[in-house]
Amino acid sequence: MTVTRGGAAVSKILIIGGTGYTGANVAAEAVARGHEVTSYSRSAPAAPVDGVTYTHGSAEDAAKLIPGQDAVVAALSPRGDLVGRLPGLYRDLAGASAAARARLIVIGGFSSLRSAPDGPRYAEGDVPERFRSEVRDMEAVREWLTGSAPDTLDWTLVSPAGGYGSWAAGERTGTYRVGGEVALFDEQGRSEISGADFALAVVDEIERDAHPRAHISIAY
Repeated sequence: MTVTRGGAAVSKILIIGGTGYTGANVAAEAVARGHEVTSYSRSAPAAPVDGVTYTHGSAEDAAKLIPGQDAVVAALSPRGDLVGRLPGLYRDLAGASAAARARLIVIGGFSSLRSAPDGPRYAEGDVPERFRSEVRDMEAVREWLTGSAPDTLDWTLVSPAGGYGSWAAGERTGTYRVGGEVALFDEQGRSEISGADFALAVVDEIERDAHPRAHISIAY
């Protein structure tokens, strides 16, 4: 349910993987705008964000929290014991989101983007072995969303720039570009986005619903 406070729409947002790098940044951005934010993860955060409600449990139980939410941000990483399980988990989240009429924002990977309009996806290239399982799982999620997601599901798949991650946190600039399936690069050939500015773009998408049932990319 969406309510109004002080003239601004306030949404109930569930972030699955809310204590990870992306999830924590999105939680901070969303709660700063006055949204009601719930973070779901396997463990407590090292640095809780004031105003965020934290709850914990297994990934398989995340879908139970979706009823009553306006938007769901799926920000799990296909690593560790989630390798090979993420596509199935995200299908469950999609089904629950559709039933609850909640928007589903899936945080994808750079490798799912194309190098050119008619070019291959980076996932189709020579992916280093240590990243192959992650790339494979996220590509499976993308393929399912774009080809088999229920017609009643309002979803957006958001891929960050190539130079994105906790190792390149950067600073908030308040700016970003939105692209489609083709990766964005600046004039120097760099593809970058800070954690704070990526979160800004994600929360903007939640509020505006500007790209329903689409795969978009975010970079400077």
